Amino acid sequence: MDARVIWKEKMSFDGTADTGFLVPLGTTPSVGGDNDGFRPLELIAVGLAGCTAMDVLSILRKKRQELDTFEVRVHAERSEEHPKVFTHLEIEYVIGGKDISREAVERAVELSESKYCSAQAMFKKVAPINLKITILD
Repeated sequence: MDARVIWKEKMSFDGTADTGFLVPLGTTPSVGGDNDGFRPLELIAVGLAGCTAMDVLSILRKKRQELDTFEVRVHAERSEEHPKVFTHLEIEYVIGGKDISREAVERAVELSESKYCSAQAMFKKVAPINLKITILD
């Protein structure tokens, strides 16, 4: 996989990778930006959420769970000092649908965490991760 960022102006960039899609990156005016894009660490958190979400959704579909809503939320705590790395993460799976099996969701989350999600595998090596499951009625 190859990725790159292309400088536009000030502190604004377009990010792209093998797929060719563009993602705007930016920062706050206090450091010379225009608030016109994702912060790089936001994208890392979105990547983690997307990685595990795709796994869990795929597994739940195979288990024939009828989902109406599905959301994965990542809350990342960061160190106060530079580099402001992630120090703790919480991944919350919010699921709604008809007759959702908690056991099926727990197994899907466990498989993503232990076997499929590359992003989680990397983050586990550097910061603790709590997993939370919320099933909506």
